[in-house]
Amino acid sequence: MKNLKKITVLALAIVLASGLMAGCGGGGNAGGEKGKVYVYCFGDYFDPELEYEFEEATGYDVVIDYFDTNEELYPVIKNNTAQYDVICASDYMIAKLIDGGLLAEINYDNVPNAANIAESVKPFFDEFDPGMKYSVPHTWGTYGIMYNKTMVDASTIDSWEDLWDEKYADQIVMPDSLREMYMIAGKILGYSMNTTDEKEVAEMTDLLLKQKPLVYKLANDSARELMIGESAAIAVVNSGEVLYSQELNKNMGFVIPEEGTEVWTDCWALTANAANKEGGEAWINFMLDGEVAADNFEYLTYAIPNTQIADLTDNPVLNPGAEVLAKCETLKNLGAEADDMYSKYWKEYKSK
Repeated sequence: MKNLKKITVLALAIVLASGLMAGCGGGGNAGGEKGKVYVYCFGDYFDPELEYEFEEATGYDVVIDYFDTNEELYPVIKNNTAQYDVICASDYMIAKLIDGGLLAEINYDNVPNAANIAESVKPFFDEFDPGMKYSVPHTWGTYGIMYNKTMVDASTIDSWEDLWDEKYADQIVMPDSLREMYMIAGKILGYSMNTTDEKEVAEMTDLLLKQKPLVYKLANDSARELMIGESAAIAVVNSGEVLYSQELNKNMGFVIPEEGTEVWTDCWALTANAANKEGGEAWINFMLDGEVAADNFEYLTYAIPNTQIADLTDNPVLNPGAEVLAKCETLKNLGAEADDMYSKYWKEYKSK
């Protein structure tokens, strides 16, 4: 399955290159017997076979475009430069889109499979979409520390402060992500990852700068490859990368630090300008089906909060207990002023 995934990535790239703007000006009346559904999603984020199963099951044609980051998605939806019916976006971006009036409320009469959503993930929606009016979960997870058990004493890894241990100099991979880096520093200092207090952000920056000489590399998706290939001993990764990494290198361990961490949720949502809202709801309902969730889990190895596959995801890496989740926070949209402040300090960190 993992080899197939690598091949699929190339296939997706070819599809993207040949039809990047397929969604531009898309109408809801062309396509299959029920028209077309235009989807905008992170690349390689569901089993590609499901595209054809959806068309067969529903009578809609589906056209899918891909993006890399939430920040790439936002101006496309805000400026309506390409018209999509349904998107996949992260929690804080969902909040930003709601605040901008850029999402439509879901008619749950058309999404009966919403009954499959696991209760464990619902409290986190209170932070960005109370009552799940505009979005439903696709995947979710946490951030933690992945370590090589032959290079690191597992019994000593239980805190974010372990990433400041000089014995791991030039063996540490940190996230190349402003908010995740400040989450880590904030947890050590006892501050919220959503703080807008500039004094706290300055203190967090100082703490990160003290650690910077120990860091081998800043990396996001490539962190797992560095760990699998044993180029690094310890890395900050999201929990969805762990099972895949362990399949390829049995020496990989993972821990959520005792101070707590970020819990994230990537969601399906309808755009306010959807030309085929019912088709978008059909896509969302399809993705919440138990068998579809099982296929996606097999493909992604990310946690999917669906009650129909609870036995597949019964793993503390994917589904941490209530005691752990009680110490977690969700990333919030802090607004333009706070974003600018964080960017100022992030540039200071990057430049030194």
